[in-house]
Order: sequence, then structure tokens, then C-alpha cells
Amino acid sequence: MQWRSWDLNLKVRLFGELITHTFFWMYFPFMALLFSDSFGKDVAGILLMIPPLLGIFSNLFAGYLADRIGRKPTMLISLFVSSSMFALFAFSWSPWIDYLAFIGIGVAGSLYWPASSAMVADLTTEEDRRVVFATFYTAMNIGVVAGPVLGSFFFVHYRTELLIACMIIEFLFAITVLFLIKETLPAHTREEKAKEGFSIKKQFRSYVVIFRDKVFALYTLAGVFVAIAFMQLDLYMALYVKENVMQQPLLSWGDWSFQVGGTSAFGWLMGLNGLLVVLFTLPVTNWFQHWSDRNSLVASSVLYGFGMFMMAFTSNIWLLFGCMVILTLGELIRTPVAQSFVSKYAPEDARGQYMGASSLQFSIGRFIAPLTIGFSAWMPPVGVFGIILGVSLLSACVYMYMFRLIPANQES
Repeated sequence: MQWRSWDLNLKVRLFGELITHTFFWMYFPFMALLFSDSFGKDVAGILLMIPPLLGIFSNLFAGYLADRIGRKPTMLISLFVSSSMFALFAFSWSPWIDYLAFIGIGVAGSLYWPASSAMVADLTTEEDRRVVFATFYTAMNIGVVAGPVLGSFFFVHYRTELLIACMIIEFLFAITVLFLIKETLPAHTREEKAKEGFSIKKQFRSYVVIFRDKVFALYTLAGVFVAIAFMQLDLYMALYVKENVMQQPLLSWGDWSFQVGGTSAFGWLMGLNGLLVVLFTLPVTNWFQHWSDRNSLVASSVLYGFGMFMMAFTSNIWLLFGCMVILTLGELIRTPVAQSFVSKYAPEDARGQYMGASSLQFSIGRFIAPLTIGFSAWMPPVGVFGIILGVSLLSACVYMYMFRLIPANQES
């Protein structure tokens, strides 16, 4: 699918999400460090479990809204709420207000993505979907290249100004969506949903039906396991690098050397992750497009788990870069496959709800993932990274079992 043939909705959102993600990654990776400093490791680990728990409900509600009132209104609600929460964060007078604003930003983000993914699926054909999702993933991760590196300076020294900039960017993107984006939910579907009326009971029943689908339930369970590992990039890995990677030369020439360590080393690692995503998402998608969904998802989980686990055995920045290359390859193989799998598996009239239900794997994973910070208080790094490897391999096993059921499920 050529860029020229893309719908205006896709082009506008591609640029908008690129910019908002750049600013997002200038502050988000440092939240675990901020709350660990403010509240201590044990309390921070518990506090970081609450936003994903709320995200579980907001994801489900977002999918319901996206299929009922439309993709565009749901996205607008998300963007205006997040802009307000950034304002609260910027002018906060207490760590607890910081935490409240952080919760609000997370809930707003959970509202956005089911509607956004459903809109992409509405506007693309099945054969083009992997490439379009991969392009969006590339654009969003351009921010991951510069965001953590810039954030390691601006978040520490100019946090208020950075958060004000985030507030303005979110608000401007909301205005752009309001005037340039058109609704993609078919009018007849909205009319039918409007006749049914709003009912929490009906919403709950619709999700019960979705999760009675054994294949989709297993897909979500496997996604939860791998999400626990994925989330460690800005949770335990951030803490491990800060505490164990001392100042060391990244580059040197004669008597001159560029030193990194602690928070700055973490910023460079996240920058490398983002750079690899930007440069290789589309090539990797093309290289592996003939792989089955099963092989892609299983290989992704295994690579990510081992890439993360090997970090336990080194504090050398260049060896850590090598580990990051391995786990990022797993990330690149997985993302477009996972997104296209749900869009082609879901019934067209319930696409938003299936996207919302699929997002649960990340919300539940993020809810459980901060436990590693608590574990780190009494376990050595190899033990914590061993747990991360274990859940990654468990996800691969669940994926293999799930795909054995799909042919029988299709025949029935």
C-alpha cells in the first residue's frame, strides 16, 4: 500500500502520533525512577501497579465507546483529558499530585489506542494491514530515538517546562483531530448501537462473549506474559542500569572520552532501542512477512526474554547495547503481527471491542510488571532477570498451544 493512496485520516494521525510520542518518551521512562526516589522502591512498586489496573477498565470502556459513539469522539476525549493531566503534572506541588496526574495520563492513553487501532483496521485491507501497522509503529518510535536521551537532561533540569510542552502538544493534536479527521465507524452501525441504549450490563456481557472464545482468551493470556517482560524496559531495566552501570567511556579519542553511566546510560539504551525500531521495523516486517503468525510470535517471545536475561551478566555499556539489539529484534517481529492478527480475527461490527480487549494484555502486564522492582529489594539481578526470561518462555508455550486450536476453531 503506497503512501499516496493512504486516507487523509491515516496521514494526519501518523504525523500527530509521531510528535506526541516524541514528547511522551521524554518523560515516561523516568517515572519509575521518580517515584522510587519520592516514595522508596517498595512503595513505588505498589503504586506503579495501580495505573495499569485502572487501564484495564478504561481499555474495555474505550473499545465499547469506539464501537458505539465512534472512533473520533473517543480519541478526542482521550487527548483533551491527557492535556489537562499534563497541566496538573506541570504545576504539581506534591509527589502525590504527580502520581495522580500520572494515573490520569495513563487512563487517557488507554482510551486512545483501541479507537486508533480500530480506525486503522477500518481504512485498510487485510493484505495491507501489517505494513500500515508497521509504519505507524515506526513513526511512533522515532520519538523513542531522541526522547529518552533528551529526557535524561530536560526531565531532570527542566521538568516543569517539559510537561507544559507535553500539555500544549496534546491539545494541538486534539484540535487537529477535531477538524481534519473523519469518522470511520459506519453510520448504520452507530444507529444500531444508539437504538440499543447504553448499558454497563450489556457491555459486560459483550466482553464475556469475547473471552469465551478460547483462542482469543489464550492469545490475551500469552500477551500478558510477554507484556510483563516488555514493560521492564522502563521499570526494572531502568533501575538495574541506574544502580549497576557506573560511569564509563562510551566513546574515546586520545585523551578525550564521552562518559555515560546511571540515568544517562539508560537514556542511551532506550535511544538505541528507538533507533533500531525506526530503521528496521519495515525491513524486518518485509523479511518475516512469509513467516506464519505462530512462528513470528513464538520467536519474538524467546528473543525478547533472552535479550533481557543476558543483561544480568554485564554492566558494560557496549555489551548492554548488544542485549538491546537482540530484544529489540523480538519486539520488531512481534508488533505488526500482533496488531494484524486481532484486526483480521475480530468480527467487523465488534472490532473496537476486540481491540480494547486485546489491549488488556498490556494493561494487565503493566499491572503485574512493577513487582520486579519490589523483588529487586531482596533478589540479585540474575534472579529478577530470570523471572523475566521465565514469563517470556511461558508466553511462547501458550502461543504454540493457541495456534493448535485455530484450525479446529475455524472449522467449527
